[in-house]
Amino acid sequence: MHIPDGFLSPQTYLPAYAVAAGAWTWAAKGLRESLDETTVPRLAMITALAYGLGLVMVPIPGGTSGHALGVAMLALIFGVRSAFVAYSLVLLLQSLLFGAGGITALAVNALSMGLVGAATAVAARRLLRRFGDTLSVGMAAWLSVVVSGVLVALALGIQPLIAHKADGTPLFFPFGLNITLQAIFLPHIVIGIGEAALTVLVWRYAKARKWVFP
Repeated sequence: MHIPDGFLSPQTYLPAYAVAAGAWTWAAKGLRESLDETTVPRLAMITALAYGLGLVMVPIPGGTSGHALGVAMLALIFGVRSAFVAYSLVLLLQSLLFGAGGITALAVNALSMGLVGAATAVAARRLLRRFGDTLSVGMAAWLSVVVSGVLVALALGIQPLIAHKADGTPLFFPFGLNITLQAIFLPHIVIGIGEAALTVLVWRYAKARKWVFP
């Protein structure tokens, strides 16, 4: 689901960086209140798990690939702010060390997966809490993947509309929404099921050890 360098126009990634800068500032302020000597190693462990999940690429018909995120487990255990900062770091390291994603696309990836994915998971968990932990946590994780997939598909699919030559030839990503929604959104409906199952297991592990929840 990572967007690599060269796929997004400056009209997209420059405003995204402006928004992300504000979001990172907001998230960093909250970290001072939520992190302590017991929370930091726990956050590091779950962040490492999310890092690993993002490197396991699942081939998707059409020449692309998808992967689980891990941002839901971060958000449900540590809150949206911590999850956003941690997942932004995950995306940065993956782009620098393995070429998964890109620096110009970092803000879009971080906002769509790290911030919106985390916020979606926490909101869904709270709305569905009355249906029990397993269902609410599983649906929270599934929705975080699906919603993030939609945003990534939209960011890519609008590129031919906002960055093209006078004759209409796309300057960056060449495929429109009719292609990106099918190629990214639909497969992640299935990938989200696997992520939901894993998130439930990790959440139960954390709950049994009385870790801090938002």
